[in-house]
Amino acid sequence: MQKKQLARSALMTFTAATLLVVGYLAGTYRASATGSTAVATASATVDKIDPKTGRKVLYWHDPMVPNQHFDKPGKSPFMDMQLEPVYADEGGASGIKIDPGLQQNLGIRYATVRRQDTTDGFDAVGTTQFDESKADVVQSRVTGYIDHLYASAPMQRVAKGAPIASLFVPDWLAPQEEYLALKRGGMDDGMLIASRARMRAMSIPDGVIASLDRTGKAQTHITLSAPETGVLTELNVRDGAMVSPGQTLAKVSGLDRLWLVVEVPEALALQVRQGMSVDAVFSGDPTQHFTGHIREILPGISTTSRTLQARLEIDNADFRLTPGMLMRARIGAAKKVSRLLVPSEAVITTGKRSLVIVKNSDGRLQPVSVTVGNDTGEDTEVSSGLTEGQQVVASGQFLIDSEASLKSVLPRLEGSASPAPSAPAPASTSASAAAQTYETTGKVEKVTPADITFSHQPVPALGWGAMTMSFGKPSPTAFPDVKPGETVHFVFRQSDDGYQLTKVEPVGGAK
Repeated sequence: MQKKQLARSALMTFTAATLLVVGYLAGTYRASATGSTAVATASATVDKIDPKTGRKVLYWHDPMVPNQHFDKPGKSPFMDMQLEPVYADEGGASGIKIDPGLQQNLGIRYATVRRQDTTDGFDAVGTTQFDESKADVVQSRVTGYIDHLYASAPMQRVAKGAPIASLFVPDWLAPQEEYLALKRGGMDDGMLIASRARMRAMSIPDGVIASLDRTGKAQTHITLSAPETGVLTELNVRDGAMVSPGQTLAKVSGLDRLWLVVEVPEALALQVRQGMSVDAVFSGDPTQHFTGHIREILPGISTTSRTLQARLEIDNADFRLTPGMLMRARIGAAKKVSRLLVPSEAVITTGKRSLVIVKNSDGRLQPVSVTVGNDTGEDTEVSSGLTEGQQVVASGQFLIDSEASLKSVLPRLEGSASPAPSAPAPASTSASAAAQTYETTGKVEKVTPADITFSHQPVPALGWGAMTMSFGKPSPTAFPDVKPGETVHFVFRQSDDGYQLTKVEPVGGAK
């Protein structure tokens, strides 16, 4: 009995010692694991700090393939170069920061979004025409013959009172000789008055009758003159031609006032109103402005040009304009409306939307999607997206695109108001480079289903020197005959995933 109790005590003591040892080992392991985790965390934290600059790093990337991010520094898998860091103070904020000196070198200009009272209108094209309401005609009231034609051809300029044609009228001879005979015969005044009335009825001018009384000689010729200064738009007779009463010999159109006939697009036909103001500019000299108000809107839409014609009078007292001139007209309403305006050159139209590059308070350049309205000439109305007083880039937008790789930033505007971090890329990766192909010669180092690695010669168009890098294949089965060790000539282009091959062919079969 006593032996059993001793054995039980020994077993309990052994069990307690075993538990103590197990607990100690577990505690030691946990402390070690915790310490290792802390060390790893500290190490990771240290890895995210650039030891050269002390700035926090978001990620590392290859500038030639900016969409591929890496958690640690090292050599690029795409090219024979080191990965570059993207810092938090560059990629974490909205927009893109460009060095002020570089902005000056690029010639970037800024403009302020301003509010201004403008008229609600649109642009149209018009042509000058003769004012038909001011045209005069030269007609014959008697039967006669063109004795001498002073005007030589239509569209000839004439001054007021200038002779146009000399007309021989044989029927005027008899009544004038009769009048002279009555006067020489001493007839009473009643007979002379009746004779004068007969001559007037035959369209003999009062001047000819007065000359008959004064000189006593009959006249059978009359000179027809221009009633005003203008252009002979019609000349319907020639020397020696016979004319009849009521026949139009010529038509004179004045130049001191012209019509401007504006072609209004069918889509804007309902916006045109009589009395709207028009500011017209001659295409050959934009500094000269001609103003007026729409006098009438001509009925009907042209079936060929699908335009509605509106007509107005413009002053041409100094004869600067001639009919047929093309003019750009700004048609505006009488009432002015307050609008936000930016320079027209500041708006980037991509086809699907319009963008403006805004300068934020911290100096960063942020692309903003805007809704544009009417173009007022040098300025464009902005309906939404901007506020008064903001600074926008007025010139150099595409140089900014090349320098800061806005190509990767602009698509994010549709998905988020604050674009994701994006690193600057060199000018060689701009949109202009993506639209073309490049070629060089190199040695095949490695072939995989996804890409081919070359040790290639320089590519001057991209500013590359000789290097080793990988190029993506359009499909896993593309270029099946390419083997490592071959010297090939290859063509590639830039894509969203990097640089992709389009053509690979051996160079003389060299190995």
